[in-house]
Amino acid sequence: MWLAAALGVLAATLTVAFVGVGGVLAALERIGWRGLAVLIAYSALPYLLLGSAWSCLERPWRVRRWAALVWARMVRDASGELLPFSHLGGLVIGARAATLQGLSSAWAAATTVVDVSAELVAQVGFTGLGVALLVTRLAPDLKSNSLIGAAVAGLVITAAATLAFVGFQRRGLGALIALIQRFAPAAALGAHETRGLIEELYRRPGRLGLGAILHLAAWVASACGAWLALRVAGVAIGVLDVVGLEALVMALRSAAFVAPMGIGVQEASYAVLGPVFGLGPEVAIALSLIKRARELAVGLPVLLIWQGLESRRLISSRPGG
Repeated sequence: MWLAAALGVLAATLTVAFVGVGGVLAALERIGWRGLAVLIAYSALPYLLLGSAWSCLERPWRVRRWAALVWARMVRDASGELLPFSHLGGLVIGARAATLQGLSSAWAAATTVVDVSAELVAQVGFTGLGVALLVTRLAPDLKSNSLIGAAVAGLVITAAATLAFVGFQRRGLGALIALIQRFAPAAALGAHETRGLIEELYRRPGRLGLGAILHLAAWVASACGAWLALRVAGVAIGVLDVVGLEALVMALRSAAFVAPMGIGVQEASYAVLGPVFGLGPEVAIALSLIKRARELAVGLPVLLIWQGLESRRLISSRPGG
């Protein structure tokens, strides 16, 4: 983990140096606090959509549960991005945050797994949208452009990984639970309950489809937020160009999941793909850095509040607490 982070920082530093430190700093000043403020304020919309995607797995739908899952989703993303546990750790902490809001452990775990499946399906669609927009951008060189071939290959790999993940849930959980039962029988009881809930959720394809649509809407909304921040900074670029750029950058960042926060991968991706969609590499890297500042500005308070809730629960659970 630490080695991956160190290599990522080195890659990001080299990318900035290659593009030009002065140009990146000038672009950062151009986007400035106004662009950051727009990104922070606008981030509420994707979170509301992401929480709604998780919440729609419930039956019946309830406002209090929806609000709890919006919050849990914020904790999931903040911990996955800012804590040294990788995205898998973020999923665990997000499910834990949901239990602090009243959901059972089995239900939080099951809905987290299925919600991740819906999000992966949505990312395949979002990446496909990015590939389509890339093709329209590079149409004159369609036959010879290797970038399109790489993007299509990435889309195929993403779709295959999604199918494998969903297939494992449907057919591989039994073997995993049997292994747990052999070495930890008590834990297997909860695993059996979680498996049953996952199977129940998959018997509601309409809700799963709605979740995928809401996730896709959240991906697009996030890209529109980046476009709005650029427009506030006076950068002339079309919204579809930013959507295409964000779709491909996020696909590359997801593929490099071993890199904490996608450090290095995100900066290099923006530097390479930005000019293809009409965004100079200096401005593209500046946008990446502004988005990282947004993650810190939103994520750190979320984690502090979550830690406070955990501490309060721990104190109250002690005898005489």
